[in-house]
Amino acid sequence: MTDTTHTQRVAELLKDFRFAMFTTRNANDRLVAHPLTVQESEFDGDLWFLVSRSASLVADIAKDERVGVSLSSNDSWVSLSGSAELVEDKAKVKELWSPTVEAWFTNGPDDPDVGLLKFSAESAEYWDSPGGKLASLFSFVKSKITGEPYDAENETVELPGK
Repeated sequence: MTDTTHTQRVAELLKDFRFAMFTTRNANDRLVAHPLTVQESEFDGDLWFLVSRSASLVADIAKDERVGVSLSSNDSWVSLSGSAELVEDKAKVKELWSPTVEAWFTNGPDDPDVGLLKFSAESAEYWDSPGGKLASLFSFVKSKITGEPYDAENETVELPGK
C-alpha cells in the first residue's frame, strides 16, 4: 500500500469509533488519559472534541500541546500522535453540537464553559483484523494451532501536513 492508501485506511477505521482516549502530560509530567467523544467522523488529519474549559486536559495542553489519541473497537485499533489546541469558533461548536453533548453541557452551545478542542494528527499506527469478531476468533485459534502469527494488518503512517 502507498502512504496515501494507508492514510485513507486510517480515515476509514476512524469512522467506526465513537470514543477516544486523549493522552496528555499533566503538571507533574505524568501521562494522563482522558475519555472524550469524537465529534466528527470525517478524518482529514484533524479530530474535534467539545470539552469543558475547566477540564484538566485543557490545562495540560496549555503546558504541552503534544498529545496522543487512541481508539479501539472489537477488531481494530488506532493510535494517533500530534498536537492539540483550544480553538475559538462558535460556529464550529454549533456545527458539532448534538443531543449527546447536552448531557455534559446542559446550558447549550453558548455556555461559556464549552471549549472546542482541535487535535491535529502527525502520525498514526493502526491494527486491523479484517472480517469482524468471527474472523478475529478464527485467526486467533489458527495462530494457536499452527504457531503462525495472528492474521492482522498493522501499519505506521506519517500523515501529510496541511
